[in-house]
Parts: sequence; C-alpha cells; structure tokens
Amino acid sequence: MSTRTPTTPAAAAKIVEEYFGDPIRMLLSWIEPVSHELATALQDGALTRAKLDSLVEPYALRTLDLEDVPVYGAGFIAAIDVLSDAHSHLAWWQGAERRQLVLASQSVNKEHIDYSELEWYRVPMSTGEPHVAGPYVDYLCSDEYTITIAVPAIADGTHLGVAGLDLLVSEVERELTPRFAALGQQVTLTNGVGRVVVSTDPRCATGDSVRGSRLADLPRISCAGVALDVIVEDL
Repeated sequence: MSTRTPTTPAAAAKIVEEYFGDPIRMLLSWIEPVSHELATALQDGALTRAKLDSLVEPYALRTLDLEDVPVYGAGFIAAIDVLSDAHSHLAWWQGAERRQLVLASQSVNKEHIDYSELEWYRVPMSTGEPHVAGPYVDYLCSDEYTITIAVPAIADGTHLGVAGLDLLVSEVERELTPRFAALGQQVTLTNGVGRVVVSTDPRCATGDSVRGSRLADLPRISCAGVALDVIVEDL
C-alpha cells in the first residue's frame, strides 16, 4: 500500500526551500552595503583587487560561519573589467582553514578561466536575481561536485559582480537525504535542466539526467525562490 499523501510533494519542496533559504538570505544581507562601498570606490577610481578583498573578507568569513548549512566557500566575484588593476578577480575564502583562494598558485591554467560564461555568474548577472547553480564539478575552487548560490551586486545600474557561496554536494546529500527519507517516499531533487542533485533513490546518482528515465513522466514540483525541483515517487 502506498504511504503517499497529497502533502508529500509540498513537504519535500518545503524542505528544499528552507534549506537553501538561509544561505540566500545571508548573501542578501550583505550585498547592499558591499555594492554601495564598491560603487563609491569605483567612482573614486580606487576599486582594486586589494580594496575588494579587504571589503569582502569579513562578510565572507561570516558566511562561512552560517549555522545549519555547511558552507564550503564564500566571497565575491568581480564583474569583468570593473577593477582598475585586473581583468577579473575572485575575493574568495574556503575550506576548514578559511584561507583565501589564490588561483595563480594552484595551477598555471586556472587564473585564465573566463567565469563570465559560468552559470553561477551569468544567470544572476543577467536576471538581477539570486540563483542556485549546480550540481557541477567545480574545477575553479574545490574540484568537487558543488552547488553555488549567487546574488548580483548592482549599484546605480552598474553590474559590479556577484556575491556567492559554495556547498559541496556530498554535504548537501548527507543533510537532505534523511529529511527526504522521513517523508516515506522516494524524493529526487533536480536542477532546472533535470539533472539530479540528491536523491533517496539509489538508482539516481548526482549529475544523472532524468530525461528518458521513468522519472521524466512524473510531476516536477518547483521550489519557491530556488531554481530547483523535486520529484516524488511511490515506494
């Protein structure tokens, strides 16, 4: 006998909305003051990498301390050519050591990545809204399956960049899977293009596409304020 109730899909969506809501609100809490200070520095011709780093660091470290959500990395990604001394720049801190990411010291290739085409940068910059991107293998920062949440920084019509944070999918899976399982149904969380983020179904792996699978014919329930969907399947 099925244990499904009419509220199960809504309950699954609510879990997702609450889980990702806190990190989105954290970024929104500091994007306005940062945008104002960046705009002031830009007008003065003093918006440099060092200025961006010093301004963002306390906010990034506070974001890393966010309770109940395992934030792996946080910081600010400058808009292309907005800085006076660099074409692009990540003011980013990550890991248990809370160290600043220095791309050039990691690989001779990583500092040349054009992040302007990456989803976590491109979508919030074009829509002006917060965005949840992933799962994807983050070759820029962690080399792990990652979800990035980003919000745009805009002041006086000028796009200054995005504030963001990274969640490792392995940690998201560890936290969300038991909450989904408690609903008594198979729950699969997917991104906007139908790729699996996490699932209680052992047949579904992170990154799998639901297109062409049995899940493709089931309803996908949108999670409010988060560009993610849940699919609920009877056990």
